Amino acid sequence: MTIANILRYGAEAPLSEAIPLRAGPLSLIYENGDLRYICLGKREVIRRIYIALRDHNWGTVPNILTNVRMEIGDDSFCIEYEVKNQRTEIDFGWSAKITGSRDGTINFTFEGEAHTAFRRNRLGFCILHPIQECAGAACTLEHTDGSHTKTHFPQLVAPQIYVNGLPTPHLPFANLRAMTHQVLPDIWAELRFDGEIFELEDQRNWIDASFKTYCTPLALPFPVEIAQGTLIHQQIHLSLQGKIEPKISDFTRITQVDWRADATRHPLPPLGVSTASHGQALTAQEVERLRALRLSHLRLELNLSRADWRTRLEQIHLESQALELPLAITLILSEAGEAELRALADALTEIEPRLAAWLLWHQDELVTNESWVQLARSILSPYDPSIPIGAGSKANFAELNRAWPDASQLDFISFTANPQVHAYDNASVMETPAALPAILATAHERSGGKPVALNPLTLRQQFNPVATGSEIPPPPGELPSKVDPRQMSLFAAGWTLACLKHLAESGRLHHLTLYETTGWLGLMEHEVGSPLPDKFPSVGGAVFPIYHLLAILGAWRGSQVIPLVSSKPLAIEALGLEKDRQRRILLANLTDRSQTVRLPDGAALARVLDEQNVEALALAPEQFSLQLGKPLTNQSLTLL
Repeated sequence: MTIANILRYGAEAPLSEAIPLRAGPLSLIYENGDLRYICLGKREVIRRIYIALRDHNWGTVPNILTNVRMEIGDDSFCIEYEVKNQRTEIDFGWSAKITGSRDGTINFTFEGEAHTAFRRNRLGFCILHPIQECAGAACTLEHTDGSHTKTHFPQLVAPQIYVNGLPTPHLPFANLRAMTHQVLPDIWAELRFDGEIFELEDQRNWIDASFKTYCTPLALPFPVEIAQGTLIHQQIHLSLQGKIEPKISDFTRITQVDWRADATRHPLPPLGVSTASHGQALTAQEVERLRALRLSHLRLELNLSRADWRTRLEQIHLESQALELPLAITLILSEAGEAELRALADALTEIEPRLAAWLLWHQDELVTNESWVQLARSILSPYDPSIPIGAGSKANFAELNRAWPDASQLDFISFTANPQVHAYDNASVMETPAALPAILATAHERSGGKPVALNPLTLRQQFNPVATGSEIPPPPGELPSKVDPRQMSLFAAGWTLACLKHLAESGRLHHLTLYETTGWLGLMEHEVGSPLPDKFPSVGGAVFPIYHLLAILGAWRGSQVIPLVSSKPLAIEALGLEKDRQRRILLANLTDRSQTVRLPDGAALARVLDEQNVEALALAPEQFSLQLGKPLTNQSLTLL
């Protein structure tokens, strides 16, 4: 691949090919061994069917495909391939066969053998159900004992509760051998499973835009030792029930974006950034560029059990003064929390930092106990009683959703968010922003209406809260697990815009922290450059495309968010702003193909950030705001 792929995705690796298929009335995509976006006309039936091997720490072992064979007809197909899963002690091989028939049935079978003994938490099929079509949809479950249950997919995000120390599925979606859900008033889709017992969880807990049916049941002990020579067979069968008429799939690439006329407007929420974890001080140029973003706060993680916490506070206080930003401080407490908070209170009176918020975490708790909130309020309020205090989960929304604290003591509820707990490919990551509205609605109801703070929003998970063993350090020359080379790319800017659209339109955000100031988790590369340029090919001192997005939002600070609707939200997302009787629409192409967008009526000028200009603007970001917009023809523009 070329420099264009680095600018788009942060790496030269070629993208997997998406091959359109038909099984009678169903249209779908085959991509690198998986089935995606199985649709009946414009109605999505199944989001994805794939096979996953998760190791003892829930790490996904990549599928390496070979010997792919395809027979593709106008309304049917047959695909076969072989796969290797290899990592450390894991060596598992399998073959798959996928067929689609003109009557609308799809069969997916795999046969595997363990070539070594290894531990696994999951091995087998996963079926993803789209949230827009399935949330609240009626379904009938067939259990392994032959009984049937009529129920609905959940509307709000269903918690994954722990029972006797083990996570449980969303009941009654357990012990499944088949499930049928309503697609249209007179059409149902049936999934039948063979070779394992399946159950369902609400993946919106981890901001995946899907419900997931998976095997093996989580009530069984894990990790499980797989003996060398173990043979595994599983099969998925999908069919349609009801009066099936020919449906026309929507393959047009024109996306219509319109104002949502009856929607409530909300102010653009406060946006901030975290201090850099690499420890390097900001340069004068970095300070100048960060000040130009007109952010609302600088987030500092302060571990009060560490001996150097005061030195760290003093250093970041000076940094915040240079940036002219108040500090939003995340306090990490130990069991000696009372003494730690009193020492902090003494330091505050001497250092006198300007503060935006307190967020409380405990080093041994995934969800902060409300007793720490009460203690912090009593000790820290004398410094400035107006500073809001929040708590929640230092991990994903999933942890908060299964153990809600007493929110009456809180000014806001908080959790972290990232799109890569379960999947890492471009398409899966770009789907995740659509899950955010349901998460915020659930948080609003479960916390008694408290606003939400995401602290922080990142591309990768910063630590693994469900690991059953210590994290394996990366081999020499490989990136740490929390670093994603797409951080420096247009892809990250597009995903961030899609997240901001759904978060800002909700009106339920207290504040949002995005990434770090500099470095490979940041908005720009530090002047010393990337520590691993072969894996993270950034240029020292260059800004990332995310920077330009935040620069636009900073210029429109104080604006109202006007909700927009996209006719193809998996292709194009749009954020609308209004300020001083002027409107601005920010668009993101979420795909790897060019997309034509038609905008609402009205005179419009367009500025575009893509691989044709982003490289030059990386070292001269000020030039982007100086570019003159080009008039649109027929209210349309094409995004690469």
